[in-house]
Amino acid sequence: MKVPVGFLATLWSFFSFLPFFFFLLILGLAKAAIIGPIALGIVVIGNSAVIIGLWIAHFLYTYYCVARTRRLGFVLKIAVLLLLPVPMVLWPVIGIGGSLLGGIGYGFFAPLLATFEAVGENHQNHKGSKAGSACPFSSLYRDMALKFGFRLNLCHQDGCLPTIKGTCTVVCDFTDFCFHSYFSYMDELCEKVPPEEKPMDVKLAKLPSCLLVILIAVPVDVLLITAVALWKSPYMLFRGWKRLLEDLIGREGPFLETVCVPFAGLAIILWPLAVLGAVIGAIIASFFLALYSGVIVYQEDSLLKGLGYILALVSLFDEYVNDFLYLREGSCLPRPRYRKNANPKPGEDTSLKTRRENSLNAQLISQKSRTLKWEIQQYKAVQVWDWLFKACEVNGRILLRDGLVSIQEIEECLVKGNCKKLSIKLPTWSVLHCLLVSAKSDSSGLVISDDVELARNNGPREKVFEWLIEPLLIMKEQIKNLKVEENEETCLKRLVIECENKRPEEWDGTGFPSNDNVRRAQLQAIIRRLQGIVASMSRFPTFRRRFRNMMKVLYVEAIQAGASASHIGVSLKSKYTGKSLIESGNGEGRNETDEVVYEAYDNGDVV
Repeated sequence: MKVPVGFLATLWSFFSFLPFFFFLLILGLAKAAIIGPIALGIVVIGNSAVIIGLWIAHFLYTYYCVARTRRLGFVLKIAVLLLLPVPMVLWPVIGIGGSLLGGIGYGFFAPLLATFEAVGENHQNHKGSKAGSACPFSSLYRDMALKFGFRLNLCHQDGCLPTIKGTCTVVCDFTDFCFHSYFSYMDELCEKVPPEEKPMDVKLAKLPSCLLVILIAVPVDVLLITAVALWKSPYMLFRGWKRLLEDLIGREGPFLETVCVPFAGLAIILWPLAVLGAVIGAIIASFFLALYSGVIVYQEDSLLKGLGYILALVSLFDEYVNDFLYLREGSCLPRPRYRKNANPKPGEDTSLKTRRENSLNAQLISQKSRTLKWEIQQYKAVQVWDWLFKACEVNGRILLRDGLVSIQEIEECLVKGNCKKLSIKLPTWSVLHCLLVSAKSDSSGLVISDDVELARNNGPREKVFEWLIEPLLIMKEQIKNLKVEENEETCLKRLVIECENKRPEEWDGTGFPSNDNVRRAQLQAIIRRLQGIVASMSRFPTFRRRFRNMMKVLYVEAIQAGASASHIGVSLKSKYTGKSLIESGNGEGRNETDEVVYEAYDNGDVV
């Protein structure tokens, strides 16, 4: 795409861009003013009703589980029971306040961004026909004029109706987390503890020094980190504006494509809000970072190390901000050692600036030809999450076809909400099948599709996904060493769904080819560990909603397939048997139907 060259061309493009930008901005603000209060009301009323309605149940059940659990030692259990009213009382305040802020932010920015996003989508749809334009802005302007000339009455497609649906989805996911995930966590806390596992406990002698350091760290670190954040905020504001203006005028970075030009003006206007959000986030995070000083004192068993952490924390934050804003390296503040063994691992990259340069370069490259909405959907964590449900959908069809999952189980999941078996065992088999395929392909990572390989160097950087994916890579190597054969893999599918997989003797009489109990125990250990990982993933806020939607798809397909099979049986009755195949439901009629359908497949009458 041709970029304006010269001062006059750039100046003309800039001034001709302003009317359309302000038109988009006014339209976006108008939609935000209309949709924002509706979205805010849905989020606040919905989440508040869930929080207040379940507060008593949460309070009582939490006390019951903490008092009953054997995972906590006596001293730690007494301390938790005494301190538990504090977070339980603060939970409604924090939850409703967070819903208020989230509702305001989502209700305002979602319609505003969708207005600019609509232009980008329309521009991409007509990109091929307008690639030879002499002025790179003319095709965009023509698209914008045409688009908003006939789509003003269809504004629900540009962020109004999707925003309202998004707020309902937020309330639904929040309800699932409070009603299902929270109680699942508490049930896990009450589970039986293996005899070899020691309960978690604290030493009373260390608690006074921990509390003393926390009382010092909270006011000191919160004030100092707030001061550093406020001092560096003007640098962040003006450096951000400078970078955005340079990219806009020079058409570099994320604004290389014409479709991204409208976002440039919006980003420049909204950048002060981003700076304000960063300062508020730093202030909130400083409180929790200060509380970690008590953990340092307890782990190092030293009051001086805790005091050293108080000073080092401010220095670390200052260095982090300097690297983020490309200011001078390091920090002028003192940084005492707060760990007895603080040597980095060999080969570990400790340079924050290097990591941020690499991530920034990759981000700019990836944003060159995508709109904002498309870029948000391209995060690798989202891709892995989408793959999991796609794999469950494909394997669910196979299990339905093989009779390992019945329509009655899907009905029970959808109607009664009893999805414990399917929500654990179906994803477990999907992940296990991925591990088997990855082990056979001699891949260094996980083969999640035909052309996508998930490895340590390209996997999600979020800690949650690292905790989940790293064990999968280890289990893949274990499966690779076991050299699972084809007949064993076929049998494993049924064993994962039907067995508890707690003892090797469970597989007796199941037709598993190997009689080696050691081999069976190793495979069962992998299956149990996968079930534990899937159980943790099932508590994520979006898991239950997406799994139920997938079950609805499988249920509808199964009903349609059953109706099609019945129709096929009726149409083939005269050709193969001369009598009706739809009997009153007895086993003889069903067996005869299966035989006739198989015969039709063999003869090529059914594809």
